[in-house]
Amino acid sequence: MAVELDHSFTTSRSLDDSYATILDLERVVPCVEGATVLERTGPDSVRAEIKVKMGAMSMTFTGTLETTEQDAAAHRAVLTVKSREAGGQGFANGTITFALHDGGGDIHTSAQITGKAASMGEGVVSGVLDALITDFAGKLGQL
Repeated sequence: MAVELDHSFTTSRSLDDSYATILDLERVVPCVEGATVLERTGPDSVRAEIKVKMGAMSMTFTGTLETTEQDAAAHRAVLTVKSREAGGQGFANGTITFALHDGGGDIHTSAQITGKAASMGEGVVSGVLDALITDFAGKLGQL
């Protein structure tokens, strides 16, 4: 199942400070409800996990988050997520594109979900992802 979502955030930080913040994966990952960094795996990547509740089910996904594109002049970055469901056959992969501007930025999320999570239906998956990213955007603006 494919899901596309757009969000924005506001911040009082400078544009350069906001850009540096989104590239600091160890600061950004904990802004996602239920997510933790397990270890740094490279200069632009971490291994992380997220515990997500979808309806009556709780699932844990473990995988990597990597900064795959950086454009400091345009204040744009792309993060790529590749994760597998613990104890299951499913995965949750995606790209998160940040386009920053004075006073905040825009976040475009493109996700591919399979397994038990996808079986919940597009409405449930989209709703859960939308709530996670809305909460994330609020916390990101306050970092």
